[in-house]
Amino acid sequence: MTATLLRTAAELHTRARKGRRAVVMTMGALHEGHATLIRTARKAAGPDGEVVVTVFVNPLQFGAGEDLDRYPRTLDADLDLAGRSGADVVFAPAVDEVYPGGEPQVRITAGPMGARLEGASRPGHFDGVLTVVAKLLHLTRPDLALYGQKDAQQLALIRRMVRDLNFGVEIVGVPTVREEDGLALSSRNRYLSPAERRTALALSQALFAGRDRHAAQQALRARASAVPTTRARAEALSAIGESRAAADAHAVATTAGGPAALLATARLVLDEAARLEPPLALDYLALVDPSDFTGIGDDFTGEAVLAVAARVGATRLIDNITLTFGSFGDAA
Repeated sequence: MTATLLRTAAELHTRARKGRRAVVMTMGALHEGHATLIRTARKAAGPDGEVVVTVFVNPLQFGAGEDLDRYPRTLDADLDLAGRSGADVVFAPAVDEVYPGGEPQVRITAGPMGARLEGASRPGHFDGVLTVVAKLLHLTRPDLALYGQKDAQQLALIRRMVRDLNFGVEIVGVPTVREEDGLALSSRNRYLSPAERRTALALSQALFAGRDRHAAQQALRARASAVPTTRARAEALSAIGESRAAADAHAVATTAGGPAALLATARLVLDEAARLEPPLALDYLALVDPSDFTGIGDDFTGEAVLAVAARVGATRLIDNITLTFGSFGDAA
């Protein structure tokens, strides 16, 4: 399938529309993670619908000293990958098409959630993200827009903006795509030297260690909760031949768990990576409520996001996974 390259919103608006229009917003340098988003959009739009991939390196979301100038521009390759993945259109506007007359004086503000984690590390970043997302939603006029869950805070803020400002568009999150060794796919991975890439694996390894610690904790809690808490507890334990094991499980489940233990397990992996050569420089590791990106407490129930950001050499990387609390079922 060949995607049509369009440069202006006017060209896009003159296209005949039959079914639903699905939009995938990118800054180019497309990889398999983007291809997954496009394929998901193709299924969601259906055979009569239309998939539009935007390619626009947004200057508003790059802070001082960040990599705007060296961010890869690979439009020909992007056009090819987008078409092979099911896109009908690649919309690649110039800066003055998106921001006629220069940088906009009126912008979207990300609010308190936009000042946490990524926002604290990159002040103003999410204001720039939400401003360009709002602009591109208006320019492309989709029925639904798809975003990767790797940028979990960005996805949460886009959902909040769409809800708070009554945008008539459905927002769809698509799971993170990883390489075989666990590293989350990112356009910035190409900046990593072989040695830096080995160090960068600590991000996903830390998340997986935290996930496994949480799963073990959930299993212990489930095991302990299955044992009576009355005076018959000891007899019941002995009857199933697991008195010591179950007692140990109960002790661990009630004294050594929760968010703090999970974070400590993940941090051990990151601390080890900080001693590698080249070292990993941790920005943050946090376990947060996805509704507002504040830290969760021991009594939290529902889905939480375990998020990490770090720098390896000159490259800053982020990653996250989702964990479920308050259930003795699957932990992730």
